[in-house]
Amino acid sequence: MIQVDGNAKINLTLDILGKRPDGYHEVAMVMQAISLHDTIAMEKTTGDITLAINVPWLRADEKNLAWRAAKLIQEEYGLTGGVAMKLTKRIPVAAGLAGGSTDAAAVLRGMNELYELNLSDEILCKLGARLGSDIPFCLMGGTMLSTGRGEVLKRLPDMPATWVVLAKPRISVSTAWAYTNYDAKGAEKHPDNERIQQEIARGDRKAVAGLLCNVLESVTINKYDVISQYKQMMMEQGALASMMSGSGPTVFGLAESKASAEKIAAFLRENTDANVFVTRTVGMTKRS
Repeated sequence: MIQVDGNAKINLTLDILGKRPDGYHEVAMVMQAISLHDTIAMEKTTGDITLAINVPWLRADEKNLAWRAAKLIQEEYGLTGGVAMKLTKRIPVAAGLAGGSTDAAAVLRGMNELYELNLSDEILCKLGARLGSDIPFCLMGGTMLSTGRGEVLKRLPDMPATWVVLAKPRISVSTAWAYTNYDAKGAEKHPDNERIQQEIARGDRKAVAGLLCNVLESVTINKYDVISQYKQMMMEQGALASMMSGSGPTVFGLAESKASAEKIAAFLRENTDANVFVTRTVGMTKRS
């Protein structure tokens, strides 16, 4: 049996450049891995693929990305054996944190190890992209510029180590809904992806914080004002910056220190019904 962790992500930037002929959106975004993670225990079996999850209402069948990742490896490499998986979820579901994608990425790595396939990161990323656009990033972690439909990655220097507060409202947002409504509305402000890459390379945490930008934020806020309320609370409690991650609804704040992050989190826990987490950025060499 092996155990594989899969880290959540936040978007430091998210820009939409247009609609592609294949129906996907062309994006350009800076993605950052954080230490909040799910864990999957995996064991070889002679039978089928099985999945158990500590969240009873989550589907644990062929609709689940983790299950589909195991099946993809099994079929692609003609494996006669199966795998029994136990997934411990900590990352909120439908939250803009890539929880499903990171579980699939962890399973791809786990199957590679269990069955000694010796697949390269490049091959794993190509397989992952067949299941979901965020999976290649979840496989690689660290700090990346993500383009194409999200699967084309450029490694960036690690963002300066930063404490992060997450506040997940008790709502779920469909990624498809957010992108569809963005198409109708557009955005007034777009990220400066060139400059934020320069500031990451310089290691200037405050400058990076000042360049956070997500074109989907206004779309989701228009329907769920609680997002703007959480952002304001974080800023009033001393966050360097605060923004929605992905298509939402999770709001994150970058903090000066662990003490500052804990203070922000305590205020949110006392004054909202959000699920609140204190976490940190992780570089490409750390997967949990």
